[in-house]
Amino acid sequence: SDASDIFNHLTGYTNQKDFRALLVAPVQLRTRLCELLARETEHARAGRPARIIIKVNAITDDQMIRHLYRASQAGVRIDLIVRGICRLRPGIAGISDHIHVRSIVGRFLEHSRIFWFTNAGHEEMYIGSADLMERNLDRRVESLTPIRDRDILARIRDVVLDAYLRDTERATILDSTGRYSKPAPTSDAFDAQRFLLHYYTENGTD
Repeated sequence: SDASDIFNHLTGYTNQKDFRALLVAPVQLRTRLCELLARETEHARAGRPARIIIKVNAITDDQMIRHLYRASQAGVRIDLIVRGICRLRPGIAGISDHIHVRSIVGRFLEHSRIFWFTNAGHEEMYIGSADLMERNLDRRVESLTPIRDRDILARIRDVVLDAYLRDTERATILDSTGRYSKPAPTSDAFDAQRFLLHYYTENGTD
C-alpha cells in the first residue's frame, strides 16, 4: 500500500503526508530519522542498551550530524560506514568520542544504505536509497523500508555490517582532524568485499 501511495504521490493523484511502514523523502524521512536517533539517545541516557550502525555513501546534512553528536555525548556507540564525503568529525573529546567512521572503496562500487538501531533490545533496521544529505532528505523522492523478517535482519547485521566493520584491506579510518588512514596492521587481514562475494556465492541470496 505504501508503494502504491508513493507512485500516486509522484503522479499528483494524492498529496500523501504519512506512510504505514516506509520512510519517504521529502515527506517524513527526515523527521523519522531524527526521531530514531533521538530515541537511541534517550535509551543511552536511561542506561538502556543503545547502539547505531549506519552505512551510506555520504553524510553532509547538518541536522543529522548534530543528532549523531548528541547521541555520542549521551554514550551511544556509533559506527558509520561512509564510502564518500563525511562532514562529521569522529573522536572529538566531549562531542563525538563514541563515533567511529570508516570508508571502504574496493572492486565493487558500494551503494547499499543500511540503518540499524539497537533500540534497547528491540532492534530496528531500515534499508533503502537515502544518504544523509540535504538533497536526499529534502529535495528528492527517496525511501527506506523496515526489515521485519528477523532472520534477514540478523544476516544483514551479523554478516554484511560485521564484514565491513572488520575490513582491514580496503578500509580507511577517519580521525578527528579530517584525515583518513589505514587501520593498524593485524595478523588477520580481512577484505569485506571478497568475503561477501565468496559468502553469497557459497550460500546464495535466499
